[in-house]
Amino acid sequence: MSETREAGVSGWVQGSPLPPAEPDAPGAQNAPAARGNGTLAAPPAQRAVAPHGGRPRREPPSAQVWPGSPQPLGARFRTGPDGRTGTNFALWAGGAESVEVCLFAPDGTETRAPLTELTHQVWHGFVPGVLPGQRYGYRVGGRWDPWTGARWNPAKLLLDPYARAVDGDFVLVPEVYGHARDWPDAPVADTVRDDRDSAPFVPKGVVVDDDDDWEDDRRPKTPWSDTVIYELHVRGFTRRHPDVPPELRGTYAGLAHPAAIAHLTGLGVTAVELLPVHQFAHEDHLERRGLRNYWGYNSIGYFAPHAAYSASGSGGGQVGEFKRMVRALHAAGIEVILDVVYNHTAEGGQGGPTLSLRGIDNRTYYRLGADPRGYADYTGCGNTLAVTQPHVLRLITDSLRYWVTEMGVDGFRFDLAAALARSMHDVDMLSPFLAVIAQDPVLRRVKLIAEPWDVGAGGYQVGAFPPLWTEWNDRFRDTVRDFWRGATEDVRDLGYRLSGSSDLYDWGGRRPYASVNYVTAHDGFTLRDLVSHQRKHNEANGEDGRDGTDDNRAWNCGAEGPTDDPAVAALRRRQIRNLLSTLLLSTGVPMLVAGDEMGRTQGGNNNAYCQDNETSWVDWSLLSDPGWAGLRDLAARLIALRKEHPVLRSGGFFSGLATAPEGLRDVAWFGAHGRELTDAEWFAPASTLGMYLSGTDIPHRGARGEPMVDDSFLLVVHAHHQPVGFRLPGMPWGASYELQLDTAQEAQSAPPRVPHAAAGTEVRVGARSLRLYRAVRGEAAATG
Repeated sequence: MSETREAGVSGWVQGSPLPPAEPDAPGAQNAPAARGNGTLAAPPAQRAVAPHGGRPRREPPSAQVWPGSPQPLGARFRTGPDGRTGTNFALWAGGAESVEVCLFAPDGTETRAPLTELTHQVWHGFVPGVLPGQRYGYRVGGRWDPWTGARWNPAKLLLDPYARAVDGDFVLVPEVYGHARDWPDAPVADTVRDDRDSAPFVPKGVVVDDDDDWEDDRRPKTPWSDTVIYELHVRGFTRRHPDVPPELRGTYAGLAHPAAIAHLTGLGVTAVELLPVHQFAHEDHLERRGLRNYWGYNSIGYFAPHAAYSASGSGGGQVGEFKRMVRALHAAGIEVILDVVYNHTAEGGQGGPTLSLRGIDNRTYYRLGADPRGYADYTGCGNTLAVTQPHVLRLITDSLRYWVTEMGVDGFRFDLAAALARSMHDVDMLSPFLAVIAQDPVLRRVKLIAEPWDVGAGGYQVGAFPPLWTEWNDRFRDTVRDFWRGATEDVRDLGYRLSGSSDLYDWGGRRPYASVNYVTAHDGFTLRDLVSHQRKHNEANGEDGRDGTDDNRAWNCGAEGPTDDPAVAALRRRQIRNLLSTLLLSTGVPMLVAGDEMGRTQGGNNNAYCQDNETSWVDWSLLSDPGWAGLRDLAARLIALRKEHPVLRSGGFFSGLATAPEGLRDVAWFGAHGRELTDAEWFAPASTLGMYLSGTDIPHRGARGEPMVDDSFLLVVHAHHQPVGFRLPGMPWGASYELQLDTAQEAQSAPPRVPHAAAGTEVRVGARSLRLYRAVRGEAAATG
């Protein structure tokens, strides 16, 4: 196939009604040449083309460049060979024909520094006098041959993939596209090179002096079995917080503020999982609708903290501010987990902009389709990173190590992790990505959470990731939602979810904490909306209801949306208490979503990814709302119970057997009749289940190998719309039972003040409610 280096001004598309463009006509530099089969052919000899209205292009001045070093990649401020300070620039650009570092003054004046040294496909050079705070980008030259995936275009300023800080926003005007986005023949527009300069419309990398040894930091290093995760958005968490200074709200400094941290420590959570904080870009289709990407799953800079979340500006201060936030959270005993998006980038699909990787080496960084003009898309976002390529894998692992060693984070949640685990096509648990992570001495020691699916064939991999990993367990989410809305026929699946999902994770030495249990996440209904809406209400997104799932497994308790009916409102609050209690009393790692513990609502929007407004921001006024204030107290009580009682956060799977001759089975299951369930009863219709956890038979040991001894508990869940009489099990399970929690009650700041109930007593469990009892063995029992 012939090669096309650029579109000449005198060429045209065969069959096009347009004549060849005049040299000074608008779009003339984009006109393609004809190829006999109707596609594009190599153009005539290249000639100078004026990019804007016929004005001659003025070449910017050049800077002095010394050879420098190919390692490390990125822009690193340091002392040069003669004692002069400057910055070493190193960019991997396999297949490129030229690379220039472009330095920008505050007024936008550009100075270019050609990198002529090439070592193992890394273009490098040391530019003396370049200090921290310098804005820069790259221009990379090479072949323009979209039919083979080659899309080099030096007219486009490219963001350094290793930039530590980013200044400015992308403006998605036609100039930032490597191809002629506004070409009149749309089917071939992506093959027509656009020579207009993109520099005025794209952000620049910032040179950062990142010398920091973290000697004053103490990582919490919370064991997985003791972990309680709190998923939050850096901007949305404090944007409306009344006790955070206005200038800090919505920033890293705002999250580090004592008022914000006090809420986290008051709840008792051990880790925050931050929605994406890598530098990201806003999609063109959102900006056309006057919206912005709020969640941030559109990364473009894997080393740079998103500048818009910084109270310190975008000149490099965002790096130090992020580090101070991590230190403040660590000092409070809270780990920091980042939600990371290495499966795709903001450059999108075949018609997307040229912002960074596409212009550096499109064919290496992305999985191309059968037609190399397009992309293999396992993400639903237009492209998929080619993680099987060594230099792409290096980019990802270098980024991960940077955030651990230099930014202080404690773990990662990988968005669409199945896309990273694909080898050639299929998901492969022996893939290069998983193999590299498993042997990396830094990364194998931090918390690794997989979102274990993608949108491609065979992408659903819940329970399949190797032992080093934990996973978001959507089976837990769906089962718990279905049980409490009355959509399950029996309690078999619920039993697995309550006890750690051994059916999914009891293999290869995995433990119950391989399951990250959740009922809600950023994607979907909030907890309050889950019991208030039967269907999604995404009108504000402007997509005519096409976005967001229709499989919500929600129940509105009899009325859609807000209601003045006190009975419906009371039922909704009780259902929230049921869902929250089930989550925090189940074996595994629970994950809460910011605001769910105070009744936050998104008005029924189950896909608020583009709602950077009060729809998504945490509403702190709910803490003083009588209808919702008690919910936070309940969450704190439940987390405190988990912390106090190891039997509620078991580090090993239950066997259903006694671990000592005189002991009880470590877990036992009861029906409302007070007897252990038979095999047949597991398959019979039921909406009531009792789970007994023996504190004398906990399936893991203490730090010195000693047996763990704790109280024993009986958890009773009842999802029917009528109350039920539940007979409390007799000896040896317990002589009496002390009620710790009853979700049928509104007040939850302390255990209910009721006498112990004797074994064999039939207690009345309210409609759609949950009870937790502490079993008392060998003591005289009071009746009640």
